[in-house]
Amino acid sequence: MSASTVSTADAEHAAIEAAIATCVRSFYDKGLADPLLGPIFGAIPELDQHLDVIAAFWSKSLLGTERYQGHPFAVHINLPVEPEHFARWLELFTQSVRENLPSEQAEQAVAKATHMSQCFQGGLFPFTGADGKPSRLPPR
Repeated sequence: MSASTVSTADAEHAAIEAAIATCVRSFYDKGLADPLLGPIFGAIPELDQHLDVIAAFWSKSLLGTERYQGHPFAVHINLPVEPEHFARWLELFTQSVRENLPSEQAEQAVAKATHMSQCFQGGLFPFTGADGKPSRLPPR
């Protein structure tokens, strides 16, 4: 690989990293302003550090970097979320990635977020309540 090819690849990588950081900030700004998600997003301690962690997660997911080493499901187990939060989360996330990321990475992020949403809901709401809605507890 020539030096100019490496330089171009490095520049593209850096541009996507910057877009990821912008995207994460945009998404959290939308979430904070949202009536449904705002109370949950607003309760995040040390938001700037949290945004760095989320950007590292998406860097790993979209670029294969090793900056993120956590397990996202575990940190969401005790949040006061309900199934309706996931649809809104995915809607705002999709808007943010399509506004901020190159189309290839945006579609990868939407696919990953959709899958995560389904998995998180299955893990958080493994039961169906007597009313037919997803539930954290088995029906009585």
